[in-house]
Amino acid sequence: MDRKLIIDGNAVYEIDENCMLRKHLEEAVLEQPEKDSKKLNEYKMKRAE
Repeated sequence: MDRKLIIDGNAVYEIDENCMLRKHLEEAVLEQPEKDSKKLNEYKMKRAE
């Protein structure tokens, strides 16, 4: 699990980098479905292994 902690004064945020990457790839597929769908499918296959 790749996670980052961001401390901002009294607030602490935990960022899940894998989730952020997955969200970014899914948004890219919505913008350009033909181009990025192969990347998303490859990413999903790697995650399933």
